[in-house]
Order: sequence, then C-alpha cells, then structure tokens
Amino acid sequence: MLRLLAVLVLLVTFTGNTWAQDAQRSECLAMAGAPPRAIPVNYRRVAAKADEVAITYAGHSTYYIDTPGGIRIATDYNGVYRTGRLPDVATMNRAHETHYTLFPDPKIPHVMHGWGEKGQPAHYAMRIGDVYIRNVTTDIRRYWGEDSGGAMIKDGNSIFIFEVAGLCIGHLGHLHHKLDDSHFAAIGRLDIVMVPIDGTYTMSLDGVSEITKRLRAAVVLPMHRFATPLEEFMRLIGQQFEIDRRGGERTLRMSRDTLPTTPTVIILDGV
Repeated sequence: MLRLLAVLVLLVTFTGNTWAQDAQRSECLAMAGAPPRAIPVNYRRVAAKADEVAITYAGHSTYYIDTPGGIRIATDYNGVYRTGRLPDVATMNRAHETHYTLFPDPKIPHVMHGWGEKGQPAHYAMRIGDVYIRNVTTDIRRYWGEDSGGAMIKDGNSIFIFEVAGLCIGHLGHLHHKLDDSHFAAIGRLDIVMVPIDGTYTMSLDGVSEITKRLRAAVVLPMHRFATPLEEFMRLIGQQFEIDRRGGERTLRMSRDTLPTTPTVIILDGV
C-alpha cells in the first residue's frame, strides 16, 4: 500500500492530477508496487485458464496485438506494415513517416496520435473492448524535413501501454531520451515491453539498455533494429536476461500464467 501511495505522489508531483486519476483505473499502476509478477487477488480469475494475447511482428516498430476479446491493435501504424485484418486501434508516433500516417484507412475506429495539438500533450486513458489503453509522453527530436538544429519537441512521442488479460504491455515508440523517475512512475509495471534497439535514430544502446533493465519486464520484444548486433544489446542489458530466438515465428502467444520466470528477450522472425 505504501508503494502504491508513493507512485500516486510521483504522478501528482510530476505529471499532475490527471495521471493520478488514471492510476485509479489502471491495474498495471496498481500492481507497480507488488513483488515481481504477483497479481493482487482481486485481479485473478479463479479456477480459469488465463486468456492468451497474440503479438505479431509486422515490421519496423509495428506489432499487432490481438486480445482475447477480439480487439486488434497496431503500434506505430503507418499503413505499410500490414498483416491480417485492419486494426481496431492504431497508435502512432511522429518521428518520421514509418511511424505514422495522416491518412489512415477510415475503417479503423480508433486512431491515436502520440503527439498533441496546440502545445498540449496527447492524453489517452480509455477502455476499448477488453483492453485499457493509456500513454506516457516523452520529448522527441524534430522529425524529418524540419530544420531541427538538435531541438526537441516537448511531448512529441508517446509510450503506449495496453492492459489486457492481466498483462501490462508497453511500446516505447520512437524514444529519444532517458526516462526519469516521473516517467517510470507513470508507466508502472510492465510484463511485456517493445524496445527500439537501432542505437542511432532513437537513442544509444547504452541508454535503451538501462531503461530496459529498470523496467524489469518478463518479456522484451526488440524492434526498430536495422543492423544492430543482437549480441551487443544482450551484453549491455546483462546476464539476468535470457534470449529466445523464434526462427520462422512472427507471432508470440502469451498469458500471465506463461510469462517466463527469467526475464527473456524474444526475437520474432523478421526482427
């Protein structure tokens, strides 16, 4: 209880009352102070097999998340990396055009821009079917085509978090800087995290490996890789992580009951 109160204090101090309100609805924030992967009794489904979530790598930073309730989510959606039916939810970040489209298929019911308008940060905290979706904003370097001069756009990127079937799934987006305590408090607990490991266009491998270690997710799904040597990423995140290469498999099926007991980097086909 004290840990949960500490999380709420950080949320109010650094990000305002809105995040504290989100914390009251978020299971992942409520579980942030619990022991690793221990789920409070009121979140357990007694005498029932845990539902599976299917996560499919489509390309670049786009993963498709299919929930047990039939909701389909595409991350960093640009309309190019497609697999199966259209998503019900498309999240986007505006680093460059491989991470968003301003002309998504109008049949997609929910399009979530990771950047805000008129100087206001994007803010999502909503339930769609069986998934609760929220975001934590970070700053971003000016995207391609602008005279950046090294300048940053405040709140130009979003870390999207999907809470479904007892799992907390995070997508770091096109992350450009280290996270501070307020970011980690707002993110809360993650069981699965999608991490950009290009080491250049987003942030250095040293930086992203430190974030990965601190998040302590059970499953790490690399993305935005380019030619990054996987061995270098594994060396930086440390021996506490195992590596599981899924040659020929683009889809990972996971429930809270099948999360690995040792933190594991899972490399799906195409990554």
